[in-house]
Amino acid sequence: MTRKKEGTCGSQSKLFHFFFVKNTSNFPGRGQPASLITTNTTCNSSRSSSKIIDSGIWTVKSDGRLGNQMGEYATLYALAKMNGHQAYICPAMHQYLSPMFRITLPVLHAEVDKKIHWKDFPLRSWMSESYKHIKGKYVRLTGYPWSYTFYHHIRQEILQQFSFHDHIKEEANQYLQKLRGQRQEVTYVGVHVRRGDYVHVMPSWKGVVADRGYLEKAMNYFREKYPNPIFVVTSNGMEWCKENINASRGDVYFSGDGRESSPGRDFALLAHCNHTIMTIGTFGRWAGYLAGGETIYLANYTLPDSRYLKVFNLSAIFLPEWIGIPADLSPLLSKKPSQVQKPEA
Repeated sequence: MTRKKEGTCGSQSKLFHFFFVKNTSNFPGRGQPASLITTNTTCNSSRSSSKIIDSGIWTVKSDGRLGNQMGEYATLYALAKMNGHQAYICPAMHQYLSPMFRITLPVLHAEVDKKIHWKDFPLRSWMSESYKHIKGKYVRLTGYPWSYTFYHHIRQEILQQFSFHDHIKEEANQYLQKLRGQRQEVTYVGVHVRRGDYVHVMPSWKGVVADRGYLEKAMNYFREKYPNPIFVVTSNGMEWCKENINASRGDVYFSGDGRESSPGRDFALLAHCNHTIMTIGTFGRWAGYLAGGETIYLANYTLPDSRYLKVFNLSAIFLPEWIGIPADLSPLLSKKPSQVQKPEA
């Protein structure tokens, strides 16, 4: 930026008219900015604007549903910190995540976004050594960073970013307490069954979704290890779950509403359980990551020659301590390959 004489407000500073939205993490459930700070009213404020610009701004393209948004936020947080730049999120991401979580990254006003000449930096779905040395002051990360390898080294900070607002925690805990009833020493196991578009997309990737056999094995693992397990089932295919998950023991509760447009309640229930059974997809992975405890996942769910494996590094998706149960691939063996589609994680 061109230097201006002291005591003048240069036209270059006025050009940007930068606005920054104050963080709204202290206002749980609100998706709108608390206030705007304009920087073009005095010379001092113009100099302040220049300092903000000179320090650089990193952001990330907001894309996808909850699991993708969380991955994009966490990756931006980690890579910007690693490369020594301040991270900002766009209003769309703020409106998606702030009603649920106490996120702290500042919000970049739309007027700022329009005036910056961004350097788009596409990411693969897992961490690379080169990402520790990204050049550029005004970097916009793009792609689908689906791996814990981007941010696991600062796990506690990420968990803090995704801490729930009090009213969400209270609602989830009250619901779980109601399921407990008079039972003592219960163990809550969140079960997320991803179906939806994956039912149609995965065969084209030479892959499968979880079947009833996988879920029964996963649930029996917890039944044998913990007294009084309570399985809290959420899914975007709840009717399938009710037909294929054996609830005759009285320890299974079909709790989710499956509304993909507003997944907060389902996600909060899963994250407040002690352990996790997931199938595939970022929603289930993030539930397991936040819940802690033991996580069981569907492993080896594609054929070895699947093009899916060129896009996703499965060893970088599931934490090493998580427990994988291999999928039954027999339904794929008699099917002809079809055109590959891109799934929504």
